[in-house]
Amino acid sequence: MKKQTKTVTFSFDSAALVKRLLAATPERARGVIIERFGLGTNPERETLEAIGDRSSITRERVRQIEAAGLDAIRASKVFKESRVAFDEIVKYIHSLGAMVPEEALLAGFGKDEKSRNRFRFFLMLDSAFIRERETNDFLARWHVDAGTAKSIHDALSKLYSKLSDDEVITESDILDRFLDELKSVNDAYKNEEVLKRWLSLSKHIGSNPLSQWGKTTAPAIRIKGIRDYAYLAIKRNGAPMHFSDVSKAIGTLFSKEAHIATTHNELIKDPRFVLVGRGLYALSEWGYAPGVVRDVIRETLDKNGPMKKEEIMTHVKKARFVKDNTILVNLNDSHYFKRLKDGRYSAV
Repeated sequence: MKKQTKTVTFSFDSAALVKRLLAATPERARGVIIERFGLGTNPERETLEAIGDRSSITRERVRQIEAAGLDAIRASKVFKESRVAFDEIVKYIHSLGAMVPEEALLAGFGKDEKSRNRFRFFLMLDSAFIRERETNDFLARWHVDAGTAKSIHDALSKLYSKLSDDEVITESDILDRFLDELKSVNDAYKNEEVLKRWLSLSKHIGSNPLSQWGKTTAPAIRIKGIRDYAYLAIKRNGAPMHFSDVSKAIGTLFSKEAHIATTHNELIKDPRFVLVGRGLYALSEWGYAPGVVRDVIRETLDKNGPMKKEEIMTHVKKARFVKDNTILVNLNDSHYFKRLKDGRYSAV
């Protein structure tokens, strides 16, 4: 569940400030800015194309009118007199770590779209606020310190490059590794809340519902359905689980409804899981391989050569949760195995 951002309270009235700033621009430009930023009664922000079509002018002409209007505001007396308000926003962004994901920043400015639109307008007006567009690597974000922003980008890229494809680590470990890459960043920013906010900027690093971190492509991080929740449940347990217990664990750990039959079907179909006993499933990454007990015996003998009965049973019980008698029944099947003169067994 995504943590809800706390809404901040500023000393100024954002609606009143917008009204004063808009008064400093020509009427036509004012109308375009209101429509572009959703500053009127309708909070929907309109595109250049939509405004141009309605006014029978080109998209480029609308952009020019908007730009001229914003420049007029920036050159106005009221903008200079509003410096204290803009400095308050700068201070707030610094308190969040100097660079913040756009969605998180806007959520902090207001619970309703009209409030967030007013602050979008403020951010676009003042050169103190720099917007970085969304890329293949990072979410859209705003910052007020170019040096810090570059250090964060570089640190996230280095952190990602040092994670192996399937590696999953604890939250404390990912924060420690991240800090190792952030040596040039002001220590005032180095707290858990800010670090996790910076981590959320990366599209390639993420966490799962158990607060474990890794590459977003890792099986334990990329959660898409019951199979992935089952994987996490068994991995967290650290030992094979019965499919009914897996179903219960999904409900307990993740508050997700998982019917027993559905869970069992998903375990059967996914190669990450291996049946190692009656209804017991382990992870293939633990060294278990698919196949019945006979297959495990054959694989053991193929790998090690002829072996004594006790040695075979030890190897098989590491791979399957089965009774001794089940192993012996399979071992004594002359169609697949034979007992040598020295008491050892080999595959036929």
